[in-house]
Amino acid sequence: MTKYEIILYWSTEDEAFIAEVPELPGCAADGATRQEALANVEMIIGEWLDTARELGRPIPAPKGRLLFA
Repeated sequence: MTKYEIILYWSTEDEAFIAEVPELPGCAADGATRQEALANVEMIIGEWLDTARELGRPIPAPKGRLLFA
């Protein structure tokens, strides 16, 4: 389980739930349900971090809650 903030919302355009990770540029996933979108984005976060390590790119430390409702 990661400690990065995940923003989860319904996209009418995509007809799916979208899970975005603001601290990791381009890191997002979708799913037919909230649970599926969250499971998919957890996998994508791992891939994002692995790729950054392989390329020697900096990995931002999780900052916790970034946005307030």
